[in-house]
Amino acid sequence: MIRIDIIAGARPNFMKIAPIIAAIELEKQKGTAIDFRLIHTGQHYDQKMSGDFFEQLGIPAPHVNLEVGSGTQAEQTAKIMMGYEALLLDSPSNLCLVVGDVTSTMACAIAAKKLNIDVAHVEAGIRSGDRSMPEEINRMVTDSITDYFFTTSEVANTNLKNAGVADSSVFFVGNTMIDTLLKQMPNFKQPDFWEEAKLTAQNYFVLTLHRPSNVDADTQLQQLLSEIMQHTQGHKVVFPVHPRTAKMLAQLNMNFENLFLTEPMSYLAFNYLVKHTKAVITDSGGITEETTVMQIPCITLRSSTERPETCSIGTNELIGTDPVAIKPTLEKLFAGNWKKGGIPPLWDGHTAERIVAAIKSIYAI
Repeated sequence: MIRIDIIAGARPNFMKIAPIIAAIELEKQKGTAIDFRLIHTGQHYDQKMSGDFFEQLGIPAPHVNLEVGSGTQAEQTAKIMMGYEALLLDSPSNLCLVVGDVTSTMACAIAAKKLNIDVAHVEAGIRSGDRSMPEEINRMVTDSITDYFFTTSEVANTNLKNAGVADSSVFFVGNTMIDTLLKQMPNFKQPDFWEEAKLTAQNYFVLTLHRPSNVDADTQLQQLLSEIMQHTQGHKVVFPVHPRTAKMLAQLNMNFENLFLTEPMSYLAFNYLVKHTKAVITDSGGITEETTVMQIPCITLRSSTERPETCSIGTNELIGTDPVAIKPTLEKLFAGNWKKGGIPPLWDGHTAERIVAAIKSIYAI
């Protein structure tokens, strides 16, 4: 029997683990000698950031919750490593499977490898080239000690090859977040505020901002919002506010008639909003993958991306963080000149099945 620890700690992880758990459960029903232990590190502990996702995506209750709570990057890393190490010493697993690039990903990978437990990284090999992003450090450290690499794109494969990773350890499987998106699309749910905000399809924008470079300096956030609101031609702009951003907005005391602020949203409601929007303006990485598959124009306020296929193949465009770039970009959108985009290879809803098939092959089960 192979036991896999599946690590989840923050909102971006939950969409990625749901299809993997479902694929393992299917194998168990077939009599395959495979099982999993779901470990929630507690890095995100707010109901909207964590609990709702488990319920909506059909993720079972975690077998273990390390309940690390808030803290600095180093504090969270240390608490996760201590908690996971204690668990492994008491009850080891055969494989630690980490997803994405959050603090929990790196911390659990380190704790596992120090106890000589195999590590598999889902979404391995992606790089932004920007080491000022905590996520980039998490990716680099995790991949430097990973045994089995599950990748989303040919670019990621090339990054790993250039880093000296053997081809035999790399499995090009696709994107588990898209597995979840395609499965849940029929279940998308109109947000409660749809009527209150007077929203109609393709007649509003979705805005998300959370990167420190965009929200931690009040002048940058103020200028970005001013440019966006000035050039969206009177359309409503729906802005689910990340806790980090909420603190800055409270200090700015900015009032825009068409800016509609909401709390962090559930997965099904947020993606309903994205599916029916005119365009998304964001500094997120994951959202650019979802907009690509849903064929929604996406404007990314960053100078680099770890998901270049969303630009080269998909509907995403990087415009940097200078607020001056917003006006010409929105003019292009309103002129009807946005690229149509396509869907990257293997983003087909069957990634988790390929991951579990690879694990069966690796461990000969």
